[in-house]
Amino acid sequence: MKSLQNTRTVTTGTNAEHARLHNRRVILEAIRLGGRLTRADLTRLTSLTAQTVSNIVAELEQEGMLLVHAAEKIGRGQPPVPLSINPDGGYALGFHVAQHSIIGVMLDLLGNTRAQVTLAVNYPSFDQALPLILETVTAFRRQLPRGRFLGVGVALPGPFSVEGMTAVGPTAMSGWDEADIALRLQQAVGLPVLLENDATAATMGERLHGIASDLQHFVHLFIGSGLGAGLYLGNRLYSGHWHNAGEIGHMTVVPGGKACHCGNHGCLERYISIAALLEHLGQRADQDISAWDMREPRFTAGVQAWLDEAVPALRQAINILESLLDPQTILISGFLPAAILGRLVDSLEPLSRSISSRGDREYPRLQLGTAGPDAVALGAAALMILAEISPDYEALLKPE
Repeated sequence: MKSLQNTRTVTTGTNAEHARLHNRRVILEAIRLGGRLTRADLTRLTSLTAQTVSNIVAELEQEGMLLVHAAEKIGRGQPPVPLSINPDGGYALGFHVAQHSIIGVMLDLLGNTRAQVTLAVNYPSFDQALPLILETVTAFRRQLPRGRFLGVGVALPGPFSVEGMTAVGPTAMSGWDEADIALRLQQAVGLPVLLENDATAATMGERLHGIASDLQHFVHLFIGSGLGAGLYLGNRLYSGHWHNAGEIGHMTVVPGGKACHCGNHGCLERYISIAALLEHLGQRADQDISAWDMREPRFTAGVQAWLDEAVPALRQAINILESLLDPQTILISGFLPAAILGRLVDSLEPLSRSISSRGDREYPRLQLGTAGPDAVALGAAALMILAEISPDYEALLKPE
């Protein structure tokens, strides 16, 4: 008999509880996408039995997650009863913790923004940010005292838990690299907590609230103090084994180039980032430029010098991403002033030839994101909602 000791990748079965949770999400996702569906519609679309659909729908109705509408008289027999997602069936909170701001949002079950706040900070440590997050959570929950809260998504700059990268440079904020941060947040707020990379969260924000609503394969470049990329591939986020996929800021694009805080030379974010722009402006890398008028003559030479370095480096990165991932399009957004971001995108043309150089394209190779400055917080909250209402295939395929 073959020994089982060395069988490293075994797909195990699932228990009834996992199957039930999965089926709940299948039904909720079908209704979310369909708008209004009857039980018969759900049975047909999900391939679940009528009894299973009926049991789960009754459970979701009781929990307040579904709205039951008036029966529609169509023909003979009992008229079908349409169902839809109840936007007040649950709420999720999202936070974007950045170097100069903490943005918090509250979304309902359909992703509508019910509340939003922006707090000014200066490189907040975990201990400094925690009371601000708790105060905001309390204020949001006070607005809906009977609301069912699903959890809190928190997005911040990566990479996570990488020695020599996480706690160094202009993106680093003290105390956020501790292994138990998610657990400490969860214990403090009393709700499930999800930690995510800011570029990944921004990608979901663009998918649900911005220009990417019809896209299934795209890359989102997010320019902040550093540079990250969110990957949306095969109609789902790809975050990597350690949730660091898309950390292209530390991808070497200029061999022997500028020294980076990570210890390497020629890292992409040394050329494409707000910190790199500030360097050309003769300012410290930790400055907040959000209120600066970059059209002032004193900034003209520095901005142009930055563009002269940033454009060829970003062209190379775009070529690599297109060749590696074959996306429908690449989005670009972040905290750069809009005028400078627009100049950057315009200056990238013509892009280098790659496998994306096609005459039959439906979307441009490069586009500006449209979800706005709240994209990261919106995405962080949306991930908590999707965890509740989207099918969790990993629950049915659990590798040993």
